[in-house]
Amino acid sequence: MKNLLAKSKQAKNILLGILTLIVAFSFSACSKRIAFLNSQAVPAARGYVDLKTDKNKNNVIEIHLTELAEVQRLQPAKQTYVVWMLTDQDVTKNIGQIKSGTSMMSKQLKASFETVSSFRPVKIFITAEDDANIQYPGNQMILETDKFYRQ
Repeated sequence: MKNLLAKSKQAKNILLGILTLIVAFSFSACSKRIAFLNSQAVPAARGYVDLKTDKNKNNVIEIHLTELAEVQRLQPAKQTYVVWMLTDQDVTKNIGQIKSGTSMMSKQLKASFETVSSFRPVKIFITAEDDANIQYPGNQMILETDKFYRQ
């Protein structure tokens, strides 16, 4: 009887371990962090993109940046930073603008951005623009990722 209880407890522990691994892998499979490449326009700028899939199978895109210069200080000066996404259908989409600011706790310039898209992103990049509602990116590239999904 003691052997049966010990084996039952051991089987439960093994099953619990397997379930823990499955849950851990499922969360890591749905989340991806991609660093931006070094910027020639704003060399101090650093950041990354977090990609997740929500329960509706949409793509959640979160961008976190530090040391991003004020857009009016660029040469030539612009009005806003615009975030673009190259989709898995080879379409470039304007997905919003970056709001930047300084933190009271830090001297670093910080910015963040979050959006949800039904399109699967292949590459994310940021340009400096005069109008946040433009349909095509200008030529003042600020930050970009490598392509992170195969098309």
